[in-house]
Amino acid sequence: MSDLPVIGAQLTVLDLDKHRDWVFEKNRDLELPEFCMADILRAPDVFVDMAKSRLDGWTGRLGIHGPFTGFEIDTKDRDMRAVVQARLDQALNVCESLCAVQMVIHSPFDLWDKHNFGNGPKDLDKRIAQIMETLGPALRRAEGCGVVMVLENIKDIVPAHRAAVIDAAGSPALQMSVDTGHANWAHVMAGGPPPDRFISEAGPTLAHVHLQDTDGYADRHWPLGCGTISWHAVFEALKGCKSDPHLIVEINDFDRVQESVAHLEKLGLAQ
Repeated sequence: MSDLPVIGAQLTVLDLDKHRDWVFEKNRDLELPEFCMADILRAPDVFVDMAKSRLDGWTGRLGIHGPFTGFEIDTKDRDMRAVVQARLDQALNVCESLCAVQMVIHSPFDLWDKHNFGNGPKDLDKRIAQIMETLGPALRRAEGCGVVMVLENIKDIVPAHRAAVIDAAGSPALQMSVDTGHANWAHVMAGGPPPDRFISEAGPTLAHVHLQDTDGYADRHWPLGCGTISWHAVFEALKGCKSDPHLIVEINDFDRVQESVAHLEKLGLAQ
């Protein structure tokens, strides 16, 4: 039996049937993206029921993409914080209904932070305190229901900023996510480390990876092999990871998910 990692995918509930045989054959990890949308979180039952029906008999690991539109988790506004907490709570309801074990949330850090943390005393500590105040109720609930929230790099340039959040939380319910395309943008356009270094620097807290290709200029979400990311470097970094992260192809064209994994297979990196 091959010891190469089995790659999963982000697929909408409506796209699951197209890839059913491929997903079920190796019980590939899955991530459902529709539950990031507020309108669906307000009334998720139709999508939850469809997912349960279409995944009957599948035994892989399930995650969802949590909400992020219109807010940041480091908000200082108490009224907005209540909205963020309500959205996270709605998403955790979905996780419980689907027995999902992961939920992706977005990091608030960016290039401004790289250059401006340090202007005032304890700037990073203050930002982390704001994040913890927002995430506190969701973290406590996630711990109780066996869900891991994974903090994804979005506009992050410095991996250590998210690592400091994970350390401050000190909870198994908050771990690290790396998006290879976002990391490649940070590397090419903003002087951040390359994607493989984002992965290796996450260390044992790495629980989730979004695999997407880019040219580094923008957040392309291209099929793997269509951009400039060194997949050999990425998977060499993953070899050193002992935390068994969910490896999820996240591209714009769901019809090309299997093609992306086939590219990794041809390179001898995954299955």
